[in-house]
Amino acid sequence: MSGNRTFTMIKPDAVADGYIGAILSQINDRGFKIVALKYTKLSTEKAGEFYAVHSARPFYRELVDFMSSGPIVAAILEKENAVEDFRKLIGATNPAEAAPGTIRAKFAKNIGENAVHGSDSDDNAAIESSFHFSGTEIFN
Repeated sequence: MSGNRTFTMIKPDAVADGYIGAILSQINDRGFKIVALKYTKLSTEKAGEFYAVHSARPFYRELVDFMSSGPIVAAILEKENAVEDFRKLIGATNPAEAAPGTIRAKFAKNIGENAVHGSDSDDNAAIESSFHFSGTEIFN
């Protein structure tokens, strides 16, 4: 990944509220190239695997239940400095603290239903991308 790709998911709340197009538009407008895109639904098992890093935290079960509650949109995005730039675009985890104009400020309901996931490091971007996409599903 070497710093130019990141992973995101549009979460079940934003999908249910009809924000897929608006969120993807904002991503494109900020210069990200979408190199993989998938509309899918995580099983409870797969959501648990994806968020296993949080398994000891008190919110883990609620997070897994939420992420398997409806469809998501998974995507790999490409841009110079992708992880950092995307974290700025999505805003703080708590939408009440997110900067105006960020995805979470515009589309998130609360800290639990915060519209999007974004990788927090280059290493996690690679891990999360390969969790959702095979090599034949990623295009340059």
